[in-house]
Formats: sequence, C-alpha cells, structure tokens
Amino acid sequence: MKGTLLETTTSDTSTDDGSSRARSFVAAISALLIASLVVAGYFYLRKRHAQQMLQAAQAEQGPAEPKGPPKVQIFVDEAMSKGDQTLVGGTVKNISNESLSSLAVDLELIRRKGATTEKALVQVQPSQLAPQEEGHYSLSLRSTDYGSVKLLGLKEGPTSSSVVYISALGQKRPAEKIEAKTIIVKRPSTGNNGFLNTPDNPSRVP
Repeated sequence: MKGTLLETTTSDTSTDDGSSRARSFVAAISALLIASLVVAGYFYLRKRHAQQMLQAAQAEQGPAEPKGPPKVQIFVDEAMSKGDQTLVGGTVKNISNESLSSLAVDLELIRRKGATTEKALVQVQPSQLAPQEEGHYSLSLRSTDYGSVKLLGLKEGPTSSSVVYISALGQKRPAEKIEAKTIIVKRPSTGNNGFLNTPDNPSRVP
C-alpha cells in the first residue's frame, strides 16, 4: 500500500511541474510576440512620421526646379499705364533647338492693400514657337488694385511642366510727353525803371 501511495504522489507532482513549465513557456512566447508587435509598431510610426515630414517640407519648398540648359529667354517690359489700367508683358524667345508649344508665363500679382499675392498664368502667342522664334505675352490689370508684378517661371504643355529659362529687361516705358505752357508776366507800369525788385517793394527770389 505504501509503495502505491508514494508512486501516485510522485506522479501528481511531475504532472504539476510539467503544466507549470508549459504555462511559463506559453507566457514567454506571448510576451515575446507582444514585444515584437510593439517594436514593429514603433518603427512603422517612426517611418510614417518621417515620410509626412518630408512631404510637408517638399510642399513648402514647392516643385523642384528644372535642370539643364535654358530653353527660353524671357524679356520683361516695363509696365505701361493706360487710363486706370496697367499693362504688363514682354517677349518670349525660344533659344533651344526644339519646338516648344503651349507656353505660359507664371506671374505673381501683388495687391496694394494688404500686400496679398495672387498667381496668374499668361499664355504666350503664338502657341507654337520654333527654334529662335519669338512670342509675346501681356496682361491688363487695374492700377488701383495691384502694385507690382513678379516673374515666377515658365510652364509648357497641358501638364504645365516647368521650363528652364533666363530673364532680361525688355522694352522701357516710353517717356511721358510734357505739354509746354507759356506764362506771361506783366510788368508794372509805375516808375521803377523796369525793375521788379526795388528797395520799396522787394520780392523773394526762389
């Protein structure tokens, strides 16, 4: 009897130890999986944050400037006033060896009030420019609304891709004509021998 009881007790103890080790193993595996998920989530969020920061920086800087030799030379004429309108424009010359089409000059318009800015794409005419051919662009603005205009770039084609260009000063504003006016000065008829300045009636000379 005693031998049978001892063997049963020993067997129960071994079973408990095996179950305990199994539970410990499962707990260790679970902890390892949780730690792996936490680490993977951390690196995912870090990578996503870096991508968002890069996209924000690129959006702030604007599109990348095109590279390569310039294809176009833009001549910017001085603004001309016609009544309550201001005419801005100039000439675009194709200095490349290829034909260019659907060119548009990108301008920044600066308002007088608040110095707020607007953008305008002004089409170049004619729409097709062969090598060494010139086109023109012009835009009419209300003088009371806008104070200045800035050249931002040049776009080409339906996708408005940027074109490498160089800029130069174009035609100057024509000199304003000043109408000549004749002023007649009457001389005094009293006896001062024809002089305007006398000790009795001095006049300040400007």
